[in-house]
Amino acid sequence: MASEDQTRWDRQHSSSAGADQPSNYLRQILESDAWHISRGLALDVAAGKGSNAIFLAEMGFRVVGIDISTIALEEARRRAEEKSIEITWHQADLEQIEFPTAAYDLIVNFNYLQRSLFPQIQRALKPQGHVIFETYLIDQQAIGHPKNSAYLLNHNELLDHFRSFRVLCYREGKYTDSAGVAFRAGIFTQKIR
Repeated sequence: MASEDQTRWDRQHSSSAGADQPSNYLRQILESDAWHISRGLALDVAAGKGSNAIFLAEMGFRVVGIDISTIALEEARRRAEEKSIEITWHQADLEQIEFPTAAYDLIVNFNYLQRSLFPQIQRALKPQGHVIFETYLIDQQAIGHPKNSAYLLNHNELLDHFRSFRVLCYREGKYTDSAGVAFRAGIFTQKIR
């Protein structure tokens, strides 16, 4: 399955421009004076072409970006090098990976939903570490891609996955950004133990 997934994602990344800007939700949280997030080690899950990872590095984090697509990671490396930013990139199948325990101060996950990763994300955070997670809601089926419910969050689902965490910010609904209109849910949480 991994080679099929890699081929599919390589094809998708080679035929699309990819986001040049980081997620609006990520920017809103990290650029706000309301939150203090330790500028330690950050993990960007399903990093794609690296826009969020590069932004994290520019904000003072040491960053690890993981993605299955070698095409996307080559572009991410090129973009980071152009800005003289050092990021550790790993090509890996997220369905087979095992994150290290209590390793990261911040984990971000955007536009990717693999429910089996939620326990790993929680274990991989250091105590007091943060998660910023945003992806598509089930309502997205009515207006565009993705349509497969396996890759869409149910209403309030993120709240359930992070019920043992302190929820600092939660939103879900219809949002407009540089990519257009989409139904999304986002959560910003802190590991309390």
